[in-house]
Amino acid sequence: MRAILIHLFRFILFWLLFFTFHRALFFGFYFSLIRIEHIGFVEVIRSFYAALPLDLATTCYFTLIPFLLLLVWRHLPYTVFQKIIQVYVLVLILVYSLTALAEIGIYGEWKTKLSYKALAYLRQPSEIVQTVHPFMLFLLLLLLALITWGSFKIYNRFFFYRISQRATSFWPGLLLFFLGVPLLFLGARGGIQAIPISISSAYFSKHQIVNLVAVNPFYNIVFSVLNSQNMLKENVFQSMPEDEAIELVQALHQLKKDTTVSVLTTDRPNIVVLLLESWSADLIESLGGVEGITPNFRELEKEGLLFTRFYASGNRSQQAIGSLYAGLPGIPITTITNHPEKYAALPSLSKDLNKASYHTSFYFGGQLNYGNILSYLIYNELDHIIEGKDLPGSMPRGKLGVHDGIFLPWAADQLSELPEPFFSTIFTLSSHSPYDFPMEWVIHWPEIEKPYVNGAYYTDMAIGTFFEAVKTTDWYEHTLFILVADHSKNSYKNHPLESFEYHKIPLLLVGPALKPEFRNKQMDIISGNTDLPATLLHQLGLTSDNYFWSKNLFNPYTPQFAYFELIEGLGWKNADGHFAWNCFADRYYQKEIQGGKEEQVLKEGKAYLQVLFNEFIGLSWKKSSSDKDK
Repeated sequence: MRAILIHLFRFILFWLLFFTFHRALFFGFYFSLIRIEHIGFVEVIRSFYAALPLDLATTCYFTLIPFLLLLVWRHLPYTVFQKIIQVYVLVLILVYSLTALAEIGIYGEWKTKLSYKALAYLRQPSEIVQTVHPFMLFLLLLLLALITWGSFKIYNRFFFYRISQRATSFWPGLLLFFLGVPLLFLGARGGIQAIPISISSAYFSKHQIVNLVAVNPFYNIVFSVLNSQNMLKENVFQSMPEDEAIELVQALHQLKKDTTVSVLTTDRPNIVVLLLESWSADLIESLGGVEGITPNFRELEKEGLLFTRFYASGNRSQQAIGSLYAGLPGIPITTITNHPEKYAALPSLSKDLNKASYHTSFYFGGQLNYGNILSYLIYNELDHIIEGKDLPGSMPRGKLGVHDGIFLPWAADQLSELPEPFFSTIFTLSSHSPYDFPMEWVIHWPEIEKPYVNGAYYTDMAIGTFFEAVKTTDWYEHTLFILVADHSKNSYKNHPLESFEYHKIPLLLVGPALKPEFRNKQMDIISGNTDLPATLLHQLGLTSDNYFWSKNLFNPYTPQFAYFELIEGLGWKNADGHFAWNCFADRYYQKEIQGGKEEQVLKEGKAYLQVLFNEFIGLSWKKSSSDKDK
């Protein structure tokens, strides 16, 4: 028994040290963020202590199989027992290291841990490879090989305890079994308390990065995958009786008066949407950004209407596509484009515009298989869908596709060949990693996200060239241009993912089809990208009855609110305040609400997510076409 206990002690110690090493490696990679957020050394050290409960729980899961093998090893040839243990450890080292290094790879872009939602992107691994900088990809793969090889060598040399004598009595092993299994079970659940350990047990800081690092990556991904199977079958975001939630959500969308302020010079303008990849509001001087990042956008503002409190409801391009074409808010856990079986239940802006005699098209310099966007666009019956593989082979390309500086002028020429009126979406890509645009960096001051800022500067140059081209066309004089980001991302300001500052994006309406009195103006209404379909349809004199989640921003009676999804919760904002909430931990990342309004604001936001997710998983509720107009 003594030999078995020594073996188990060394096994457990190895894993705790192994987890600590990966945690330190993460901090090393993102030391610049630690410094910029002014996170003290003591708080970083505290994260290692806060990580212990989940690390111990993960170690207990890892230990169960070796523990059972040790109890029966006397019945196996020792070499067989040794090989089984060593192969088991090698596989765990490889899988854990792959998970932890993947988190290092995605955190800089997504500011989140590896989860079930992130794993969905592995369906198209080539797209993942294309978006990672070659040096980062090489470095992570090299580290994976070195860590796996080195850790396995260290385990065999210093932690694998070779048992030289077999037990002669049956009873010590039986006693160890009845003591060991309950202890491992208690360790895995975090103790004898009524509620088992959860990811929230590692949270202790106001700085999200140290909280996330404290969460064991393997524990997080396994439970994310396991929980996701139930999440898509039942409403894990239910926080109140369904009737109460529906009543609150219906009240949010009710209007005192159904009216629209017309901002267009014609009811059938051409409409061109420039969908700007990952453009944060921090890139726009008028929205709080530093001067000089997007000067061409700044010039366009003088001719357009800029929305100053406009937010993305999701963090991925495919979520933005669902918002633009269906008015659908971002959904936690998954994305609508990955569920073709649900397409038929969604409204379609392109189909509605086709019925109004619009020619519809979509242009992208890359590949649309990422996030299953292509299948969703095809279902929406656009007349033309052009992606990278359809472009002339002579056009220079980067890892993601044709650079914006080349693609946007080409797209301008293509618009001239379309029958009018047309509705066209042109999706940019150069402000997305790996930022291999053909331009020397112009902006050198950011401490972080310097490639991203320069990528946005390059796309802004391309926008300037695009407008120079379209202003010479016959169709320009009766065209509305909509410049809007698909979503935001981390910027040089390093906002928390759980903040509205992070999710704030630009929306600019510009072009001759915009009435003169709305040019060089700003609109300070709390709104989001889900509101574009209803707003456009009302400007065209068309109904938006099917777009329940979308608001008409040019109705003075439209309620002001915005929402964004988190993998495990939501952010909610209205005129009375805002909050961001983790449903599973029942924890508020942020909460700033006027006195006396807190209960109502919290209920409205939670009800919004509850009803939205119920509708997504098929527990739909019936909405009459007049609900929004009461």
